[in-house]
Amino acid sequence: MNSLVLLNGAAAGGGQSSMIITVLYVVVIGGMLYFMMIRPQRKQQKQHNALLSTLGVGDSVLTSSGMYGVVIDVMDDIVIVEFGSNKNCRIPMKKSAIVEIEKPSTEKTS
Repeated sequence: MNSLVLLNGAAAGGGQSSMIITVLYVVVIGGMLYFMMIRPQRKQQKQHNALLSTLGVGDSVLTSSGMYGVVIDVMDDIVIVEFGSNKNCRIPMKKSAIVEIEKPSTEKTS
C-alpha cells in the first residue's frame, strides 16, 4: 500500500516537470516561428513601404501584374499609370500593386 502512495506521488511530480518541458517546447517553437516567418516578412514590408515613399511623377514602374508604365499622378493610396505609347491608356491603381520603380535618368547624351 505504501508503495502505491509513493508511485502516485512520483507520477504527480513527473507530470509537473513534463508540463514545464511542454511549455518550453511551445516557447522555443514560437520563437523559431517568429524569426523564420514573421520577422523577415516585416522587414520586406518596410522595404516595400520605403520604395513606395520615393514614388513620383514621371517614374517608370513595374506592376505586380507584369506591366510597365509611367506614373502620371500620385495620390494617397492611388497612382495613375500610363501604359504604352498610347496617351489614352491611363489606369488608376493602388500603390501596393507597384513592385519596382525606376527613376528617369537626368543624363544628356552629346
